[in-house]
Amino acid sequence: MAISANRLELLQIADAVAREKSIDRSIVIAALEDAIQKAARSRYGTETEVRAEINPKTGEIRLQRLLQVVEVVENISTEIALVDAQERNPDATIGDFMADPLPPLDFGRIAAQSAKQVIVQKVREAERDQQYDEFKDRIGEVLNAVVKRVEYGNVVVDTGKGEAIVRRDELIPREIFRNGDRIRALIFDVRREQRGPQVFLSRTHPQFMAKLFAQEVPEIYDGVIEIKAVARDPGSRAKIAVLSNDGSIDPVGACVGMRGSRVQAVVGELQGEKIDIIPWNDDAATFIVNALQPAEVAKVVLDEDSERIEVVVPNDQLSLAIGRRGQNVRLASQLTGWGIDIMTEAEESERRQKEFQIRSDLFQNTLNVDEMVSQLLASEGFTSVEEVAYVDIDEISSIEGFDEETADEIQARAREYLEEQEAKLAEERRQLGVSEELVQVPGLTSAMLVALGKDEIKTMEDLAGCAADDLVGWTERKDKETIRVEGTLSGFDLSRADAEAIVMSARVAAGWISPEDLVEVSEEELEVEEGEFEGDEESFEAETIDETAVDADEELAQESGAEDAKGEQSSE
Repeated sequence: MAISANRLELLQIADAVAREKSIDRSIVIAALEDAIQKAARSRYGTETEVRAEINPKTGEIRLQRLLQVVEVVENISTEIALVDAQERNPDATIGDFMADPLPPLDFGRIAAQSAKQVIVQKVREAERDQQYDEFKDRIGEVLNAVVKRVEYGNVVVDTGKGEAIVRRDELIPREIFRNGDRIRALIFDVRREQRGPQVFLSRTHPQFMAKLFAQEVPEIYDGVIEIKAVARDPGSRAKIAVLSNDGSIDPVGACVGMRGSRVQAVVGELQGEKIDIIPWNDDAATFIVNALQPAEVAKVVLDEDSERIEVVVPNDQLSLAIGRRGQNVRLASQLTGWGIDIMTEAEESERRQKEFQIRSDLFQNTLNVDEMVSQLLASEGFTSVEEVAYVDIDEISSIEGFDEETADEIQARAREYLEEQEAKLAEERRQLGVSEELVQVPGLTSAMLVALGKDEIKTMEDLAGCAADDLVGWTERKDKETIRVEGTLSGFDLSRADAEAIVMSARVAAGWISPEDLVEVSEEELEVEEGEFEGDEESFEAETIDETAVDADEELAQESGAEDAKGEQSSE
């Protein structure tokens, strides 16, 4: 009867631990088996391979010693001769294992303590795995929790199934939490670490605000209204771009709610953070104008290649467009993904006059014409000598005051000047030691070859060993500042795609790769691009929102750094 009671108690303990820790009962029984095996090894010798089994229905414990079948026995504790094994089991072969039953084990104090440690460790590991599995698929959800303690500004919360942490930099500035307070935050990262799974929460993440709007606005939850982009300056101001899939529903009005009830609920949760709700527009210029609200915009000029836009505002709207410490233009840049340069109408006029004078002086000095002719060329939109040299002759002769003879003479002087410059650059290239084979690389001009030579890139192998960043430069974030690192060809009108094409052409010419490899890479990239747009539209747009929200601070800091500095200077 005593043995039966002990068996019953063993199963009751396993059931109690499983319920308390919210883990599977079989995991607790496996931990008990490991503990018994460890205690049995200390009793029968550490070299002995012991297996313990607990019947999950009766609680009966069975101990066995495993012996490996070998030809010649070297260790009697772990091995058995083939002859002896075949006496027990005629089918036994070398490499098999045979089990010998062991007598029941009486646990001593030390063995019991060791077994307890094993059980605690196994249960803790199972609890950690269960916590990780619980939260790993919940990244992006809003979690309601209770503050457990505050450590050095970091808030540790009780989720009901473990702990999570809101780091100090993920809290809204100036907000204070105390033990027992309820808190809502976004699960933005779950990691496996040595001390167990770590669940990181955030109240400053842009996606946190998007999730709060989804909770307050039924149309967003139902998918009638989409949140296309979010930008936040936590605790101060935020902008959110929304789009309605139903023409009869105003997305901005739905998010604001009756008398502002919906947006005020979000503002209250975010400690009074001011929120600008912006209507999304597929047209970049219109969207950027909307994003700069409440400032009024007079004119915009887009540069789609570099994804930058010049915004001209009236003089009295400059400070409003830039915002305090450049906040408004910075958030607009983060929201739209475009770099934004803001200037007044007076500044734009002054800049255009300066550009006009520079072009006039260029034509006057290079074409050896008088000031009036050079100004006529500049006013007609010609920006370089190359345009004058190779444009259709009719475009020059059609200028008021010009005839065909004058146009021929101007174009001849332009081509003569370019030939002289080309000869000078070719001579300088040869003096720098740049090899002739680089001249054959598509996309490289004589001026570029001189720049490469000055940077010690003189052979095809030198160019093949470069990356696109080495040619066009790159930006990086260092000490909270955006730093621009110039490349060898940064002074030329060369895009990153053009730089990559030049490098790949050099690698083909150098024999590093074959033209067939180049075609295969292009086809793979095309397949990836096409695959991105396959599937339903809703999932693609959801991924776009997540990507914009999750990486808004890092991806767009580089684009808005220059505008921030300009904003501070203009505000002063």
